[in-house]
Amino acid sequence: MSELHKFLFEGLPVRGMVVRLTDAWTEILRRRSSSSTAGTYPEPVRDMLGEMTAAAALMQANIKFDGSLVLQIFGEGPVKLAVVEVQPDLALRATATVVADVAQQASLSQMVNRDNLGRCAITLDPKAKFPGQQPYQGVVPLFDDHGQPIERLSEVLEYYMLQSEQLDTTLVLAANDQLAAGLLIQRLPLQGAGNLAGGAGSWANEDQIGRSEDYNRIAILARSLQREELLTLDVDTLLRRLFWEESVLRFETLRADNAPRFACNCSRERVEKMILGLGLEEAQSILEERGTIEVACEFCSVQYRFDPVNTAQLFVDPHLRGSTGPTAH
Repeated sequence: MSELHKFLFEGLPVRGMVVRLTDAWTEILRRRSSSSTAGTYPEPVRDMLGEMTAAAALMQANIKFDGSLVLQIFGEGPVKLAVVEVQPDLALRATATVVADVAQQASLSQMVNRDNLGRCAITLDPKAKFPGQQPYQGVVPLFDDHGQPIERLSEVLEYYMLQSEQLDTTLVLAANDQLAAGLLIQRLPLQGAGNLAGGAGSWANEDQIGRSEDYNRIAILARSLQREELLTLDVDTLLRRLFWEESVLRFETLRADNAPRFACNCSRERVEKMILGLGLEEAQSILEERGTIEVACEFCSVQYRFDPVNTAQLFVDPHLRGSTGPTAH
């Protein structure tokens, strides 16, 4: 089962988390490989998306945000877009759009940032919005201050956390075909809820960037973690090897219903609204060309099909809609 572990370094202004996505991650890959149109991800894309999924789960659990967190990477290259969405209860889904061949050992920049036009966006979309309220979005480039491409997703996200929360953060990420995992170490904020809201608390945190000797020491230990160790060691062994000289206070592990898990919120109703948005003329044009309107969810690969009768019912009185055939195939 997928699991998430939270811990503190007793007496120090440092917290941490470890996430291990097992069944949640393999379900995402299984659904992708079962798609007749998309097919299996190339290995570099799979690993990048796995790291994104682990990172997004850590970030959502870290900020305790009552809404969805969406992590996106987009740019130019064979991977047009990669997206992970995590809900407050850690239900998650992920997908990537691959538009050209990906080299076996392709780096992050080769996949999405060939001409330094790639970006990483993190969107926080509240469940309960005030009138006119828009989701918060932060965007950072996939290159450093010297214009050099960044090849590690962890470094991109560390920079984002530094800019958005003014908190020193260390991320170690890894993924393969069985597991997506991540370790997060972060300096504790001086004023908890004040960080995301800005104000005096965020300025005080900014003043402390890089100054905590305790955080710097623990971050060095965290960065010594190797990819294979993160993918093969259980959490108890991992924490003991890394921080054996530190006093680590563990919290109850999030498993089963409380742990990260795959879930997709696509529905036939949403697809119906999309078809209505196309308009009757465009819908009829698709039917004349193909015989049916078929829409596949990019996250879970469920296919929604509408024949001419189903489609016609969408454009009549809403009360006449309802039994429009099978919901999905």
